[in-house]
Amino acid sequence: MSPAHPTGSIIFSIHNQNTMNESPNQTPPEAIIVPPLNFATKLAFGAGDLGTAITANLSVFFLLFFFTNVAGLPAGLAGSVLMIGKIWDAINDPIIGWLSDNTRSRWGRRYPWIIFGAVPFGIIFFLYWIVPPFTQWVLFGYYAIIALLFNTVYTCVNLPYSALTPELTQDYNERTSLNSFRFAFSIGGSIGSLILAQIIFAKITDPAQQYLVLGGICAIISILPFYWCFFGTRQRIAIMQRLHPVNANHPGDNLSFIEQFQIVLRNRPFLYVIGIYLCSWLSLQITASIIPYFAVNYMGLPENSYPQVAIAVQGTALPALFLWSAVSKRVGKKAVYFMGMSLWIIAQAGLFLLQPDQVPLMYILAIMAGFGVATAYLVPWSMVPDTIDLDELNTGQRREGIFYAFMVLLQKIGLAVGLFLVGVALEFAGFVQRVPGDPLPQQPESALLAIRIAIGPLPTGFLILGLILAYFYPITREYHAQILLKLRER
Repeated sequence: MSPAHPTGSIIFSIHNQNTMNESPNQTPPEAIIVPPLNFATKLAFGAGDLGTAITANLSVFFLLFFFTNVAGLPAGLAGSVLMIGKIWDAINDPIIGWLSDNTRSRWGRRYPWIIFGAVPFGIIFFLYWIVPPFTQWVLFGYYAIIALLFNTVYTCVNLPYSALTPELTQDYNERTSLNSFRFAFSIGGSIGSLILAQIIFAKITDPAQQYLVLGGICAIISILPFYWCFFGTRQRIAIMQRLHPVNANHPGDNLSFIEQFQIVLRNRPFLYVIGIYLCSWLSLQITASIIPYFAVNYMGLPENSYPQVAIAVQGTALPALFLWSAVSKRVGKKAVYFMGMSLWIIAQAGLFLLQPDQVPLMYILAIMAGFGVATAYLVPWSMVPDTIDLDELNTGQRREGIFYAFMVLLQKIGLAVGLFLVGVALEFAGFVQRVPGDPLPQQPESALLAIRIAIGPLPTGFLILGLILAYFYPITREYHAQILLKLRER
């Protein structure tokens, strides 16, 4: 009779290298107990997303607005900078993902990228918020180069970090819990950066100085959590690596990059997750990029108060993460996604119908949207490790890096095209960029209509498509349990 073990623990048999030569009478393989993830490990893992969340949040909510209303770029060129950065971000994802999967060091596969990429990540992010005294096209070239550099180091730290999730636990519900900690830090960082922006905007009147100070402070803050993640999770990773040796002496090790990519494409549940993630995040990032224009140019809010709208969304999403995580244990990930998306669709469609004098209703809709945004953070990322387990069952290999890379590859290409089209649509609709140092210009009705469409019908359509894809996603809790059982039998 086996000894009692903590609830949720997993028992594995680990064979030493000489096991094959042992006789039946020799000592049996070592039995290793894997306890449930403790609070400190979850906290350290969650902290790893804080720096990228802060920088991504500022980029999404402020960068397009900064380019047009502070640096003085036309909306079309501003959208092109974002597109260039995101397309390169998409291209470098599978490259760095593959390199991460094949990295060998005394710190494992993922940690070297995080440790050595953290400081360049913060420095290059700060360079985004400088307005050099260049001509319009030289200024465009400067921001395009910074976009290429920043999206390179962003991938170097964020992709290996994301791939730690399935390496920390194989438990279906623990992965959802782990991601709730991750995105609690992510949303918390977003809220913190928005509050910091409010404080800085209230203290400093010059717009160029506002963003320079904001970018500098957030660049410093964004570096430190990566090292917290490393020191707080490395012991757990070491245990899991003993239980689950990485692609050791397997004939599939010699597969080319293209062949591994083809295996990823044959993983049908993973393709559904890509679609779900793309639709929800495209909706979120288009909305976030257009919120400053909607709040200031259409709703008539003061220029330094529009972060309050984003705070209402993110402030709701933070506690909603833990609510949805608890509900998911009862009803499953798909049901939670349907609940959250339904609320979000109502809120997003309602923004299109708002009138400039309905500011309180705008905040009510923002709170509703926050419940849906929480599921966009939580559900797709907790589905990905399950599809990786399915791939291991089919191929015998663990390729977390390439799966996470391919997930964000299409997502970033979609975002690049979407944000570029938003910028081009604003310019085509007659949006007037601000001349540095001048007050905000009056926008024509055509530009205001384009802003309303970008915040209402456009993201609503993507959210509905995401719901359709989620309906066909096949991996349930029971199906995943069967996958793990077969893996352990092997």
